[in-house]
Amino acid sequence: MTIPIEHDDAINAQILSVSEDLVEGFQRQPFHIIAEQSGVELPVVIERIRAMVEAGVIRRVRQTLLSTKLAHGALVAWKVPEEKLNDAFDFMAKEDPFSGHVVIRSTDTEVSGSGYRLWTTLKVPQGESLDEHATLLKSIVGAEEYILMPANGVFKLGVGHVRRKSLEPGAKVDAIAEMMTTTVVELTDEEWNVLLNLKEELSPEEVCETPWKARAAAAGVTDERFFEVCETLDKKRVIGRFSTFLEHVKPSDTGKRVTRFNGLFHWAVPKGMEKQAGGEVGRHHCMTHAYWREGGPQFGNVNVMGVVHGTEKDRVMEHKAAIDKHLEECGIPVSYTNVFWGGRSEIVPSEISPVVYAEFHAKYR
Repeated sequence: MTIPIEHDDAINAQILSVSEDLVEGFQRQPFHIIAEQSGVELPVVIERIRAMVEAGVIRRVRQTLLSTKLAHGALVAWKVPEEKLNDAFDFMAKEDPFSGHVVIRSTDTEVSGSGYRLWTTLKVPQGESLDEHATLLKSIVGAEEYILMPANGVFKLGVGHVRRKSLEPGAKVDAIAEMMTTTVVELTDEEWNVLLNLKEELSPEEVCETPWKARAAAAGVTDERFFEVCETLDKKRVIGRFSTFLEHVKPSDTGKRVTRFNGLFHWAVPKGMEKQAGGEVGRHHCMTHAYWREGGPQFGNVNVMGVVHGTEKDRVMEHKAAIDKHLEECGIPVSYTNVFWGGRSEIVPSEISPVVYAEFHAKYR
């Protein structure tokens, strides 16, 4: 019998509504948690997730890390000549291990920041310089300028495309979102060893009842020691969620898309109100990401940013209108707001290894 692999199959949607972003922290048996919370039997959960991975509907299954705690990072806006734009995109997405989300964006109207079409996330290992790496990338791809926008605070990090499809504009949690700091945490050599083995995406064969057994062996520690170190890392708040990441940009083999529109929302609020505004934005269920980042004068002095995905552009804008109204009702003035729409995009986990960083710079300098 053929195993259903589309994200909107009833059982798959039931599984994905949990597995995308509701399994918090490190779990010794993550697929058991997904089964318990979704109400789908464990063998079916494993069978369906593995089938979706093999079909490319799920692009990766992995333990996410709070990389803002492990490496220096920033959102980067690049001004690249139009004729070099796609080549620059290809290099960032395929050749630079330290660039994660790579997106070509556009605006509905011409504004001061419209010329910055290429947007990436960038991380470098502890002790290295974001500016140094960005300067090297600038020379490689022929960019004219770049703007580094490190996060001063994080209010939302999640995905949950399936769960968010039916959300009403304005739906939000009862309390303001807590701001997570981006202070880098120091780890021991053993913790780094376990972490680097933990973070790689699971192969289809590792989608099983004991996904960490091979990782403990690769780290050269017992299963129990692997668990103990991972739980210590969790307490240090460097572990994110265990997640199944849907391919939400490209259509499946049958033409189905998880989302069609990806809006990066910008708001400029008065200095001193960034934490309050970010918390009010981040409490909205539609947001997959929400940050306090400083965009500078090129972007209307924006300081609160967030991302919303959707299958209909009008619906995405309805979500934004509801957030705009909520900010107004909270007495938070907005001097500038805009939406940068995502077009061509690739999303890969960013590398944080000092060894890989040294190898990259030795190759391209």
